[in-house]
Amino acid sequence: MPVTVDRFLKSCADLLRLRLASGARGLSREISDRRVQKTGLGITGEVDSIHPGKIQILGETEITYFHNQSPDRQARIAELFFSRPMPCAIAGASLPLPAPLVETAERRGIPLLVSDLSTSDLIHELLRDLERMFTETVTIHGVLMEILGVGVALLGKSGVGKSECALDLILRGHRFVSDDVIHLEKRGPETILGAGDEMTRYHMEIRGLGIINVRDLFGPTAIVDQKKVEMVIQIEEWDAGKEYDRLGLEDRRTDLLEVSLPTFLIPVSSGRNLATIVEVAVRNYLLKRRGVYSAADLVERQGKLARGSEPE
Repeated sequence: MPVTVDRFLKSCADLLRLRLASGARGLSREISDRRVQKTGLGITGEVDSIHPGKIQILGETEITYFHNQSPDRQARIAELFFSRPMPCAIAGASLPLPAPLVETAERRGIPLLVSDLSTSDLIHELLRDLERMFTETVTIHGVLMEILGVGVALLGKSGVGKSECALDLILRGHRFVSDDVIHLEKRGPETILGAGDEMTRYHMEIRGLGIINVRDLFGPTAIVDQKKVEMVIQIEEWDAGKEYDRLGLEDRRTDLLEVSLPTFLIPVSSGRNLATIVEVAVRNYLLKRRGVYSAADLVERQGKLARGSEPE
């Protein structure tokens, strides 16, 4: 989705040391490309090289060229430049902006910004911040844990025992990421990163006990701020009338931000040690990643045995 210049400025002004020089009327303009463009010959007004939707970067070369033109030509260049379909323009290295640029940007309603960063640093940081802002995100309800190095999302209805399971896993030496709220970000075609909410980070709610701080109770080694989500464990109350996978041959998947993740459905009933089952599920997942499929191997051996006992 496009990002408005206003949102970009509010998010990145401090990081990029930005200030608005003119063109406030155009803060609703949209940045639709996560890449930026060094204006280059576009500043001459004679070459229409401006890519719509990209932030334009004015460096020392462009500003020096502009300064060296006659007043009449500066006015023409500024008019042509700001007639192009751009969301905004940024001058790096605190370069002094020529008055015609400032005045034309104001009249045209195109935000003209100045950064204290050098042009090269500005472009580097801009690309990183725009990548972050264009990242697909979603928030889901659940618990996120790092178990044996694997990011595992524990999902299920409220009260099914996700937090209690997570607490038991922490006591076994696994690491806590988030309870109740999981913020997910898509980083690349197959990568989902999960993190907790800034306000409730490191906190967990245990019914009957209240809110606890995992970091304070168990130390910094018990927590991790962000983790790649690699598998999902769906927890639900045992339903006697429902058929559950008894062999482990089902290929259940959950789609998060269009990334398909392996999923295990674990029914909860009295006497089942949920944390142990979750840990074993992760160990089994790691075996499958190495090409070891226990259930499939057993079924294959049974098939061979059955075929071998058939009369010829």
